[in-house]
Amino acid sequence: MARLGTITAVLLSLSLFPWPTAAAGLDFLSAGVRARVGEKRVLGQVAPESFNAYDLVATFRLPWQRYHASGWGVGTRVITSAGAMHGAGKTALVVSAIPVLAFGSQDGRFTLDLGAGLALMSEHRFADQDFGGALQAALTFGVTVPLHRRIGVGYRFQHYSDAGAYGPRTIGADFHMVEFTYRF
Repeated sequence: MARLGTITAVLLSLSLFPWPTAAAGLDFLSAGVRARVGEKRVLGQVAPESFNAYDLVATFRLPWQRYHASGWGVGTRVITSAGAMHGAGKTALVVSAIPVLAFGSQDGRFTLDLGAGLALMSEHRFADQDFGGALQAALTFGVTVPLHRRIGVGYRFQHYSDAGAYGPRTIGADFHMVEFTYRF
């Protein structure tokens, strides 16, 4: 069953990155890496397990935006990621697609964003912590600033949870992450 989840997660992650002929309406904005830093709290609770998370991220600009002549305003984007989450001796492949509302500069140098989407995990039971199932709700909040020319650094809060869909005994995970991005 875990193998089927892994195959499904890989196929889903490949479908998140559109081929150039299918990319109408999406503009590739940035790519990067991120890693978890932080603690075991889960939105006010203490999680039974601690996780490390590392992933690759790609951000695409969506067509709905409103920027002023100054270059500042609001736009929509979708943040996609594929990576590994390790805890309690197990490693899971995690892929996500999260639409966000982004405030900041049109070129993506300075950005404050927030959004909600979905994540798919190849493994959802880690010793004392059960996420409930493979499909998870994903909430995110992030800030990105330029570091040097096209390279940026940022902070991202990411929360995975089943939102009670798999029952009352499940618990999600919070990730405080540092990210490095390259803008195109």
